Amino acid sequence: MENNNRLKKFIANPRRALFVLAGPVLVGMAVQTAYSIADTAFVGRLGAPAIAALSFASPLFFILIAINSGISTGMSSMVARFLGAEDKAKAENSALHAVAISVATALVISVLGFFILRPMLVLFGASGDVLELAAGYLRIIFIGTLFMFPAFTIDSIFSSEGDTLLSMKIQIFSLAVNIVLDPIFIYGFHLGVRGAALATLIATFSALAVSVYYLKKKSYIKLDPRYFRFSWEIIRENFSIGIPSAFMIVLISMYVVFLNRLMAHFGTDYVASFGLVSRLESVAILLPVGFSVALLTLTGMFYGAKRYDLLKNIVWYAIGISSAFSASIGIIFFIWPEIFLRIFTADENLLALGGGYLRLDVLTFPLMAVMMTATRALQGVGTGVPGFVANLVRIFLVAVPLAYLFVYVFGFGYLSIAWAMVLGGIAADTVLVIWLVIKLTGLNGKST
Repeated sequence: MENNNRLKKFIANPRRALFVLAGPVLVGMAVQTAYSIADTAFVGRLGAPAIAALSFASPLFFILIAINSGISTGMSSMVARFLGAEDKAKAENSALHAVAISVATALVISVLGFFILRPMLVLFGASGDVLELAAGYLRIIFIGTLFMFPAFTIDSIFSSEGDTLLSMKIQIFSLAVNIVLDPIFIYGFHLGVRGAALATLIATFSALAVSVYYLKKKSYIKLDPRYFRFSWEIIRENFSIGIPSAFMIVLISMYVVFLNRLMAHFGTDYVASFGLVSRLESVAILLPVGFSVALLTLTGMFYGAKRYDLLKNIVWYAIGISSAFSASIGIIFFIWPEIFLRIFTADENLLALGGGYLRLDVLTFPLMAVMMTATRALQGVGTGVPGFVANLVRIFLVAVPLAYLFVYVFGFGYLSIAWAMVLGGIAADTVLVIWLVIKLTGLNGKST
C-alpha cells in the first residue's frame, strides 16, 4: 500500500517528485563529494606521488563500481517498472536475483583482483613508488568488494522503490565513518594511502550492516529467500540493461587510464594536477547525479504505469535543469580555479597546471549533465545500450584519438587533452539525444 500511495503522488506531480527523489540523493552526493575532497586533501598532504597513486588506482576502482552499478542498474529499472505495474512479487524476485548476483560477483573479484592488480597498474603507466602506493591501496579495496557490492545493491533497492531519503541516511552514516577514520589511519597509524583504503573498507562494512537492518525494518521490498524463484528471464533482463551500463563505466575508467598515460608523458605533476581537477568535477555533476537517479525511478514507474505523457515531460525537464546547474558551476570554477584547487594542495606548480586545465575542463560540465540524465532515462524504460554507445563514440572514436594526435603527432601541450575531451562530449551528446528523441517518439498509448 505504501508504494502504491507513493506512485500516485509521483503521477499527481512529476516535477515535485523529481525534486523529492533527487533531494536526498543530492544531499548524499554532496556529503560524498565533501568526503572525496577531504580524502584527497588528507592524501594530498603526503605529496604528489600519493596523489598520482590515487589517480592510477582510480580507473580500477571505477571498474569495480562499474560492475556493481551494472547489477544494480538492471535491477533498479526492473523493480521500478514492476512497482509501476503494481506487481510486488516480481519486483521482490528481481531484487533477490540482483543481491545473489552481487555476492557471487564480489567473491570472484576479491580473489581475481590479487592476480591482476600489479600487471594492470603497470599497463596503466604506474611505476616505482607510485606503483607500490597504488597497489597497496587497491589490495584493501578489492577485499572491500565483499561488503561494497551487496551494500550498493540493497541501497539501490531503496532508491528504486522511491525511498531515496533512506538511501541518503545510510550514505551519510557510511561517509561519516570514513571521514572520522581517514586521519586516524592515514596519520595516526602512519599508514598513508593504505590507511585511506582501510577507512573505506570499514565504512563500507558499516553501510552494509545498516542497509540490512533497514531492509528488514522499513523497506517496502522484502528479500525473503523463501520467495526466490529462479528466472532466466529476470537474469537476461538484468544483464540486458546492466551489462551496457557496466561497460559504459568501464569505458569511462579506461578513458581516465588513457588520459593518465597522456599526462604522464609530461610528468608526475601533470598526472597529479589532472587528478585534482577530476575531483572538482564531482561538484559539477552533483545535481545531475541526483536527477539521474530520480529519473531512473520515475521513468521506470511511469513506463510500468503506461503514463508516457508524464515520462516524456519529466525527461526533458530534468535534462534542462541538470545542464543549467552544471554550466553555472563551470562558470564559478572558470573565474576562480586556484581557490578551489587550494583545498587539495599548496604546491604552486600543481595549482598553475590544474588551474589552466580546469578552465577548459568546465566546458565538459553541461555535456556530462546531458549524458547522465539522458542515459538514466533510457535505462529506466529498459534500454541500456545507448549510454554505452555514446561513451564509445566519445572516448574511442573522438577524444582519445584526438588527444593522441594532439600530444604525440602535433606536439601540443597538455591543455590539448582538455580540448579533445570537449569535442568527444559534443559528439556523444549528439548521438544520445538523437537516440532519446527516437525512443520517446516511439512511446504510444498515452494514458491520462
